[in-house]
Amino acid sequence: MIKADIIDKELREKLNNVAKDEMAVFVMADGRIRGALFNGTHFINQMKAQHNTGILETYILGQGMLCGALLIPMMKGREKVLWKYEVNGPAKGFMIEADSVGTVHGFLTTDHIPIDKPLENWNMAPFLGDGIITMQRMQENDKQPFSSSVDVHDKNIAMDLATYFSMSQQINTGFSTSIQMDNMGRVIGAGGIFLQVMPETGGTKKIGAEVSSSSDWKDDEELLQRAEMALNAIPSLGGWFAEGNGLDNLINGMFREFKPTIAVRRDITFDCPCNKEHYLKYIKTLPKSEIDSIKNSGEKFIEVQCHNCSSIYKINVDEI
Repeated sequence: MIKADIIDKELREKLNNVAKDEMAVFVMADGRIRGALFNGTHFINQMKAQHNTGILETYILGQGMLCGALLIPMMKGREKVLWKYEVNGPAKGFMIEADSVGTVHGFLTTDHIPIDKPLENWNMAPFLGDGIITMQRMQENDKQPFSSSVDVHDKNIAMDLATYFSMSQQINTGFSTSIQMDNMGRVIGAGGIFLQVMPETGGTKKIGAEVSSSSDWKDDEELLQRAEMALNAIPSLGGWFAEGNGLDNLINGMFREFKPTIAVRRDITFDCPCNKEHYLKYIKTLPKSEIDSIKNSGEKFIEVQCHNCSSIYKINVDEI
């Protein structure tokens, strides 16, 4: 990836006062609840710089990117996840790939989302519409990805991803994302969080034969309700990180009744594995007629743009 610079001097100064991007993965409630909190302010600004997105495009793709980052701690070993959010609204959707090494990249299906009047709120439902979520998982030694799909239910990216986990994975999961912009449309804070209530056998309080094969539904329902209340009580993450706050105070403060323990901290970046050599190798595999057409065009260079990060590679025709 050719890393795009953030050219707005005032924005760069603001970002210098924001904590560095970091993800904290934590467990609580005797291991029955796991989660991750991500400060993705710099992450979203890099995405915006790469794709040169407008306010609305940044908000929608940014939510998808934050959710994509939150998929990483759920991965097992060396794994990649591709998730598609395909809808019939003006936004049309996006495609995002997250890698267990800690990178995320992707793109909006449309370059520009049309609007017929100024935005009155951040309800994105009119721009999303009905559609399908598809999740493809590919582990290191897999010959083909495992794929599953569910209908878009809430026309809300974070809530629709939670619905996917409930319907496809049978795991109660909650997601929340937030992007804070100033009055000039600059992203000054961004973050996301997920909580997942694991089956009783996933905790540490009861193990082996002590665990009943039939769940105590009353206790599970109470734990789920408490987790939902805690998630809903979280302040705007975009605003929280914009003010220079960190991860630990929020986790230990908002979830203190569950006695959280941070298990690991991770760096998550917007990055793409594309490079000039990759595209040159691909071009060389084109049919001879197409290669001849390129060479006979009279152009000394051709340009290739990566969908996932908008990097533009200039390739000398003599190299083909």
